[in-house]
Amino acid sequence: MTINPGAAEVPHRQIAEQLRAQIRRGDWAPGERLPSIPAIAEMFGVAKQTVQRTIDQLRVEGLLITKPGSGTYVRGTRRRLNRLSRGRYGGHRGYHADLAARYRQHLVEVGRAPAPPEVADAFGVADGTELLVRRHIVRTEDSPVEVGASWFRVADAAGTSLERMEAFGRPLYQEAEEAIGRPYVSARDTISARQPSREEAELLQIRPDTPVLHLLHVAYDAAHKPLEVAQATWPGPVTTLTEEYRIPAPQPDPDPDPGLVLG
Repeated sequence: MTINPGAAEVPHRQIAEQLRAQIRRGDWAPGERLPSIPAIAEMFGVAKQTVQRTIDQLRVEGLLITKPGSGTYVRGTRRRLNRLSRGRYGGHRGYHADLAARYRQHLVEVGRAPAPPEVADAFGVADGTELLVRRHIVRTEDSPVEVGASWFRVADAAGTSLERMEAFGRPLYQEAEEAIGRPYVSARDTISARQPSREEAELLQIRPDTPVLHLLHVAYDAAHKPLEVAQATWPGPVTTLTEEYRIPAPQPDPDPDPGLVLG
């Protein structure tokens, strides 16, 4: 293993490229521990700080995971969240029996709290307005992969089941429709990439410099009044959002002669 001192690419990026290639070839299997930082530094003839920068880069990319006091390991198969928010509603209004098993959602808090700016904007209320929030964490067998929250107007949710600290035997939107008395009719999703807050990094067990994907989901009633504003945040390097959809077929030109005006 060598680096080229005369190359335009800085040493830690050269090392990252070689380690990345080894991982893709299967030289290190998912879950296998890498040699120590001093050992890798000796392999390449560089300082330990250079190797640390390499490990940090590959960890942000999602290829490696560091376990304090244990070492650095090749991360397993990338988790794929094969749904955008529309997936929560399904192809029909029925309970999706595999939803809880696949996503392992854990309710962690239910109560009233001041609305953060993006939620307040979505509801059209002032920052800090008191709303009802239901917070959750989604876990796989070995790690948390999503932190999220669903927000409701107190006037809509007060005295209903939405205020109870309990999971429901059906999707939340169905419980909300019954509790509020108005059906969900349309929704808007906004997805952005950013750095995590300190709390998000702690809950997701990621470094503060690891980028996250953040979803803001706003569901509306027939009058286009927001019923629910939901947030979800995922570790960017290990999350892929996918959606399949049909592409409309070409339509015949209603006016094939551009010089002819149809009356």
